[in-house]
Amino acid sequence: MADATPKLLSGGNPQIPKGEGDGPVQAYIAAMPEWKRDLGAYLDDLIVRTVPNVHKAVKWNQPFYGIEGEGWFIAFRCFTKYVQLQFFRGTSLDPEPPKAAKHPEVRYLDVHEDDEIDEARLVSWIDQASRLPGERL
Repeated sequence: MADATPKLLSGGNPQIPKGEGDGPVQAYIAAMPEWKRDLGAYLDDLIVRTVPNVHKAVKWNQPFYGIEGEGWFIAFRCFTKYVQLQFFRGTSLDPEPPKAAKHPEVRYLDVHEDDEIDEARLVSWIDQASRLPGERL
């Protein structure tokens, strides 16, 4: 019988087949290594509580969250020492998430194992991002 455990790509990012809905996202979270799994479950729960009608998918080996028919507003992925949240319209958030990207509108938030999460700010960013035009990928 073949091993059903997803392969971890460089940086420990789970390799999960592309798919729509909660199932592929939960498979990704279950495959996140070590402390990142709890963080992934926390982020997923926080996004769902903030945007109850959120649409989920796994694309390019990372969970995406959006509004169906409106595009994607946030995604996250594992790196060796942190989990990176990607806000596709991050320059429109107030305040902007701290890390710039090559794409002029994208902003990142890197969460390391011992970081204290400012949940109120994160909820505010998620809420703001969900109300902006989404990224069509």
